[in-house]
Amino acid sequence: MRLRTSLKPLCLSLACAAGALAALPVSAAADDIDVKVGFAAPLTGANAGYGKDLQNGVQLALDEANAKQIKIGGKTAKFVIQAEDDQADPRVGVQAAQKLVDGGVAVVVGHFNSGTTIPASQVYETAGIPVIDPAATNPTITQRGFANMFTVISSDAQNAGNAGTYAVKVTKAKKIAILDDRTAFGQGEADEFEKAVKAAGGSIVAHEFSDNQTVDFSAQLTALKASGADLIFFGGLDRQAAAVAKRMKQLGMTAQLVGGGGVMDADFLQLSGDAAEGAMAWEYGSPLDKMPQGKAFSDKFQKRFGVAILSYAPFGYDAAWAAVHAMQKANSIDPNVYRPALKSISFPGITGTIAFDDKGALKNASSTMYQVKNGAWVPIVTKSGT
Repeated sequence: MRLRTSLKPLCLSLACAAGALAALPVSAAADDIDVKVGFAAPLTGANAGYGKDLQNGVQLALDEANAKQIKIGGKTAKFVIQAEDDQADPRVGVQAAQKLVDGGVAVVVGHFNSGTTIPASQVYETAGIPVIDPAATNPTITQRGFANMFTVISSDAQNAGNAGTYAVKVTKAKKIAILDDRTAFGQGEADEFEKAVKAAGGSIVAHEFSDNQTVDFSAQLTALKASGADLIFFGGLDRQAAAVAKRMKQLGMTAQLVGGGGVMDADFLQLSGDAAEGAMAWEYGSPLDKMPQGKAFSDKFQKRFGVAILSYAPFGYDAAWAAVHAMQKANSIDPNVYRPALKSISFPGITGTIAFDDKGALKNASSTMYQVKNGAWVPIVTKSGT
């Protein structure tokens, strides 16, 4: 009896100690710190391919950061992604943004569409969480003076602006027309293109509109044909651009088709068939195979995910690394502490040097004009700077 009585408290003490240890978080036991990286993009619907491409780029960066066992605040940082599907819908995008804020993310990489990014960024600004956008390009995104808004991709002012200047001064088009889908992205491209055309001394003879669900552009293109346009700029994405190219050929139009960002990919070539030949597109950034780390990135992306890069994965990768570098430099995952480091950061990314101006826009952004030749996109010229 005495023996049992004396052992009972000891056993209880051991049990309590074991229970206390078991109750400790794994991260605490391993001296790790979990860093939630929010991600938002369309993961369902027509733009899901772009969204998944972006997500893979972000995940690859986080995988590499984890492999480096980066120390922040004396602990090993474990970067984990919290992904939300914004469905390319502004209303759903705001809901996705709030989910990320409520989930306790330290930073957000996203969104894909300008029309989704603009309202969602207000949520992040209110919460004080930096968002680094790898794909949305409407100039409004960085012109509102938000302290938490950053972009690692050129804006439409730079990209479509180059397109407009090129159309007048190099292509020598005399009668330029515009067709856009009235989204924040497509309209933003069209507006910047028109400004650049007029600044270069060119003239806009017609401007037609659709929406981002249009499949038959007969009415708009008939009107543009009647205007005598010799160059048509399309503000919108790849699938609709392909429908425009096909209908132009069916109508016997000889005008050059020029697209802004979001057109130059395999989907355009596949959907437009031989109507694609000669089409041009101004895309954000420089050709990946011309960048110092471009081929290596393509190879490891293919090995990791079993698919080739679609379009924006390198920008997602650079955006994620911008956050990691800033946190590492500031030795903190607190946005109030690492935000100044993010504002002053500069490093060689896959898409070029990643550094931000005083508004959070990418410094010295570049864009490239591609043309379809023999059924393939061929880079023609790259313009850098704003």
